[in-house]
Amino acid sequence: MVSFDHREPGTLETAWCLSGRLDALEPLDLDVHAGRPVTHVVVLAAHPDDETLGAAGLVHRLAATGARVTYVIASDGESSHPGSPTTTSTALARARREEVVAAVDQVAPGAAVHLLGLPDGGLREHRAVLRATLDALVGAASAAVVTGERRSADSDIPPDEGNPSVLVVAPWAGDGHRDHRIAGEVAREVADARGLSLLEYPVWFWHWASPEDPDQPWTSMRRLDLDTDDLCARRRAMSEHRSQVAPLSDQPGDEALLGPEMLQHFDRPNEVFVVHGAGGASAASPPDTARTASDSTPAAAGSTSSLGEEFFDRFYAGKADPWGFESRWYEERKRAVTLASLPRQRFRSALEIGCSTGVLTAELADRSDSVLGVDIAAAPLEAARRRLGGRARFEQLTTPDEWPEGEFDLVVLSEVGYYYGHDDLATMLDRAVGSLASDGVLLLCHWRHPVAEYPLGGDEVHHAALDLPGLEVLVHHEEEDFVLDVLVRAPATSVARETGLL
Repeated sequence: MVSFDHREPGTLETAWCLSGRLDALEPLDLDVHAGRPVTHVVVLAAHPDDETLGAAGLVHRLAATGARVTYVIASDGESSHPGSPTTTSTALARARREEVVAAVDQVAPGAAVHLLGLPDGGLREHRAVLRATLDALVGAASAAVVTGERRSADSDIPPDEGNPSVLVVAPWAGDGHRDHRIAGEVAREVADARGLSLLEYPVWFWHWASPEDPDQPWTSMRRLDLDTDDLCARRRAMSEHRSQVAPLSDQPGDEALLGPEMLQHFDRPNEVFVVHGAGGASAASPPDTARTASDSTPAAAGSTSSLGEEFFDRFYAGKADPWGFESRWYEERKRAVTLASLPRQRFRSALEIGCSTGVLTAELADRSDSVLGVDIAAAPLEAARRRLGGRARFEQLTTPDEWPEGEFDLVVLSEVGYYYGHDDLATMLDRAVGSLASDGVLLLCHWRHPVAEYPLGGDEVHHAALDLPGLEVLVHHEEEDFVLDVLVRAPATSVARETGLL
């Protein structure tokens, strides 16, 4: 699994330059690649700024030759700053929509820009909509080329008529971000179905990859050398994405998403594309990775990888309370809702998977004879031990491969399920149920908004839990921000009935 954090420097641009790897790439000849001069280019981006980072020079070059340009921006990128204390996802979405329109105007004035507004970090869940929209727009571009004008409503040209002078440009499916993977895969499906050429642009690859890695698709990569006009247009466009290249404020959580080290990759005098189908390597994409922009967290369904220990070690490094468990009213209120949802006043033995620094663990200890907290990372466990002293036991385990021994009448999975891939989540849920006593209670509580670096979303986790055989829902609480479910072995009995009020 590829795992990275955008807050780290990553592979420096000097390493790429000194390696000679980029100079050794075969140059991209657009006429040869597309089969004839490109007259229409359709650019897909998962988020605003992807289109600039990955392909601004290419598009500027084509637009200068008279090619028509259509942009498809899948999401508004509203999850780029999930911990911002000064703005909201709604405000970010509005700002980033304005930014991408301004950026496009620097590269290809007059280009059509389609803002789909799909959830940032949630393209997998909206794959069908993305594919249908992209296919329709690519089809319209193809038909316009065939007729020499934009296709009218009464045209008799079949909507699936392909033409090699239409070029599709999209994120590389192996870029290490879930939304980029989905966008890249959808573009491949559409281009292949219509017989069109496809260029895939890496973005986060330059951050996490190494020029010495033999497993990357070097033979499928082509280098497009940019002239001064192309470079200037790309720089102007990049400066329009102010919410990404500059801090939103000087407060924690408002840091620039794209640091200077990352931006250097996109100030080089060329752009690199993975040519779909070239060398047989383009389709062999590495799995999803972790990223905080997100989003969330950043393979097909059923084969996503779980976030590993290294990700959490980096996340906790130098941070006493990175989630704001002790400082945010949101977290305090959510804990109160969680504790109020427990159907019993007291439990014999509680297990908390993903206990972090032990803030919720301390509350569970007040209502349990014994508590075991489990986490993958050492740093938060040290904080949890200091917090609780001898009131709870803690173990560092990589679940679900490692699992604590014993039987518990309460198992708590709070803000942890979306870190697992599909297979690991299924295993984890099976083991959680297997640890339940005959009268056991399973509680799940998760953030619902998409986060790009997370393999799964909160709703996905709860849908999987609700499908567990032999369990019934006793409590279901759902808000815009989080969802909570309490499951018990069938038949579920209400608290009023259990305590004799009914």
